[in-house]
Amino acid sequence: MDVTQIFVMQLVSGILVFGLVAAWYVWPHLTKLSYSSALVLLLFVHVPRYVGMTLLVPGIVDPNLPMDFLSSAAYGDLLAATLALVSIFALRGKWGFAVPLVWVANTWGFVDALNGGRALVHFKVPSFNLDTFWYLFTFYGPLVIVSHLMIFWVLIKSKSWNK
Repeated sequence: MDVTQIFVMQLVSGILVFGLVAAWYVWPHLTKLSYSSALVLLLFVHVPRYVGMTLLVPGIVDPNLPMDFLSSAAYGDLLAATLALVSIFALRGKWGFAVPLVWVANTWGFVDALNGGRALVHFKVPSFNLDTFWYLFTFYGPLVIVSHLMIFWVLIKSKSWNK
């Protein structure tokens, strides 16, 4: 296996594992919470995405990685983290625009994650020295994807959710 195959295998395996944990353990717990509390819990997964800004620190990853990839990943994640945190405050504060804000935050974060996946392939990122970011991409990335899907599902089921 080459490094890209290993990387993709780890991403797919991570999504599968986190998907099973979500379906078997997290989802049954979430359905016992209020709609707002369930969303807050899932949004907290996205707050640490500010760590993506570390990609812009010299010496952390391969200096030959394209700056287009690094900037897009770093600032996209920072915005996703910020939107998630503001959404948490909005939900907890029962602000009138909280749910639309969660839709915006989750849509942005999900599109950013998918764009990151596209960029990983386009720029052949696994072939560069990622150091510890390899683990962030292959462990935290799948968790983020599964969490986004769960947030969308909670949002879609809003009418039938236990208030």
